[in-house]
Amino acid sequence: MLKIKNIKIGLGYKPIIIAEISGNHNGSLKRAIQIVRKAASCGADGIKLQTYTADTMTLNSKKRDFFINDKKSLWYGKSLYNLYKSAHTPWKWHKVLFKESKKLGLIYFSTSFDETSLKFLKQFNLPIHKVASFENTDLRLIKLVAQTKKPMIISLGMANYKEIKEAVLTARKNGCKKLILLKCTSAYPAKYEDANLATIPFLRKSFKCEVGLSDHTLGISTALAATVFGASVIEKHFTLDRKSGGPDAKFSLEPPELKNLVNEVDNVWKSIGKINLQITKDEKKNLKFRRSIYASENIKKGDKLSKDNIRIIRPSYGIKSKYYDDIIGKKAIKKISKGTALQFSLFK
Repeated sequence: MLKIKNIKIGLGYKPIIIAEISGNHNGSLKRAIQIVRKAASCGADGIKLQTYTADTMTLNSKKRDFFINDKKSLWYGKSLYNLYKSAHTPWKWHKVLFKESKKLGLIYFSTSFDETSLKFLKQFNLPIHKVASFENTDLRLIKLVAQTKKPMIISLGMANYKEIKEAVLTARKNGCKKLILLKCTSAYPAKYEDANLATIPFLRKSFKCEVGLSDHTLGISTALAATVFGASVIEKHFTLDRKSGGPDAKFSLEPPELKNLVNEVDNVWKSIGKINLQITKDEKKNLKFRRSIYASENIKKGDKLSKDNIRIIRPSYGIKSKYYDDIIGKKAIKKISKGTALQFSLFK
């Protein structure tokens, strides 16, 4: 278990919900502020930015290497430079957005993509730092983030076991004592069958740390399932409305969906509970509707009990049904009217 801004994160606590703004502000500070406010009103626990510029991410090159050539990609045909230029969150906005998040009681932090962005973010004394999936093999960056001594999140998209182990060891070797790994599928949107949520408890056992989900599937079903598998953190991209467009809009939640996610994660988490084979308080009042043995016909004194005059039915005021075979053939010692709950005192 670890604590961030008085919010406890761990198996014994409800998963925290992080709303990822990414580039869904569409270049508007006003819209970015609205996203923060709406995330808070929907019940999210935190807000996350991404801190980079096109120049810190890549080169402004016309070479083929620097273009997205996958025809199935949401960003097919775009250069990496232009994509990042349009999607980045201006650094001068960070102070405003963090201040707004703090005012609304949200956990607020950002993803560092290189040394310059990490240095920039240090001025805000953030409660936690994140390394993105595409940087999870950048061990130098992980080292620098770990040296802040702050809790750290690493997304695991595309990473194999060896790479995850290297990242975790680097983080811990350089001072990170509170680590959260996020199971992630780096496809946009990701397919449900590629989520492989069964990996979450495996990661927790293997690396002895908190584990959550960075979810790029559509809707909220994958996030709800991750709650059952013990996810401590759930991160989803968030936008005001998908119709407004934006680099991540297609796989982002809208406000009603985020609100539903928050509510349903709470319900699922409560439902998991603990191992319990004891009757609940609310069940006790329904015990009377179990089955027991009743007279199904009028029975005269001296008549034998048989399948023709007794039955196992609801409710449960009579002899327990497990004694049915034992009392067949017994003689009634008094008249028993139809509908009477059988008691041992009514027959020999």
